[in-house]
Amino acid sequence: MTDIPLEEPDDTTGGAWAAVWSMSLCVAMLIASEFMPVSLLTPMAEGLGATTGQTGQAISISGLFAVVTSLAITTIAGRINRKTVLVVLTTLMLISLVVVALAPSFAVLMAGRALLGVCVGGFWSLATSILMRLVPEADVPRALGLMYGGQAIAAAFAAPLGSYLGDIVGWRGVFWALTPVVALNLVWHLVALPSLPVSARASFATFGTLLKRRYFRRGLVAITFTWGSAFTMFTYLRPFLEQVTGVGVDLLSVLLLVLGAAGFVGSSLSGRMVGGRVERMLCLPALVMGGCTAALLIAGGSVIEAGLLLAIWGAMNTAMSVIWMSWMSRNVDDLPEAAGGLMVAVIQASILLGGVIGGFLLDLWAIEATFAGSVVLAIVALAITGTGRNLLKPKTES
Repeated sequence: MTDIPLEEPDDTTGGAWAAVWSMSLCVAMLIASEFMPVSLLTPMAEGLGATTGQTGQAISISGLFAVVTSLAITTIAGRINRKTVLVVLTTLMLISLVVVALAPSFAVLMAGRALLGVCVGGFWSLATSILMRLVPEADVPRALGLMYGGQAIAAAFAAPLGSYLGDIVGWRGVFWALTPVVALNLVWHLVALPSLPVSARASFATFGTLLKRRYFRRGLVAITFTWGSAFTMFTYLRPFLEQVTGVGVDLLSVLLLVLGAAGFVGSSLSGRMVGGRVERMLCLPALVMGGCTAALLIAGGSVIEAGLLLAIWGAMNTAMSVIWMSWMSRNVDDLPEAAGGLMVAVIQASILLGGVIGGFLLDLWAIEATFAGSVVLAIVALAITGTGRNLLKPKTES
């Protein structure tokens, strides 16, 4: 069983890097759109007449639809040129932002977030396989670092700006502010992306082929607990900083800026540090981020200590994606689109479960219970990942 036969794009030189930068901006907008409710959770809940825990599900619902789309996108897209698919998905993101900004009720908000989930699942499923076609194999980690640099940009500026501007123009105004940037990105896609044709339809049977590989199955389980831990904590970061650290809107924006700005360091270093032994780095996200979350439970009452811990957490949060996608590109390089779809489905399911579990613990007990749950998931992730050697493709499959 093989993946979709792919034809090389027309431009594999300098123009390909312009396409990588265009995808990086799209990542920034996806992250900003998907996780903006984190910085606006409290005012959105008040404006829509919902609890904080319920409003956190606005992130979870996008994750649910991203799961479904990530599994179906290659089959639904069939032989459609992948450039066209990316343009359509970016258009859906633009429509979603408008729906959310206009939402008169919680139900309409969730519908808009569901539409965003379609875009998230489709884009992330195809992103790594497209990068593998745009640049030489040796440059894939660098390209991943650039693309996930878009995640760092969103983390650095979207959350603090969302928190700050939300206090001035309201949470609806924040979502409106994203729409012109997404529209410009849509135009950039049309100009910069080369033709990315495919010559055959995908098959769901390819997923079965991948899931028969023990090392890949174990990797998916490790990813589940790693991302689940991260987003059980991250989804409810604002309530923690407000209730435990005791910050107002201004300091909240500063702390979110610190967290996001550290992502630049994470994306830059991880793109360069992922060498031939990527397995050595697979345990770092759960170890570092879980450790920071545990430390916040102890020292989170201090603004300075919370800021330092969030900086470390933010750097590793961005590096996490580069590390695990580099693992995929090297160990499942024969089935990149199918592997990307499965990984995105697992990641989005983990984000969904993280939001649900975190919201349940918050509403049932307190924000400290949410963070403690995140630490437990990180410990499980570490136990599964181990040294990373059991997540490598056997030499017999090379």
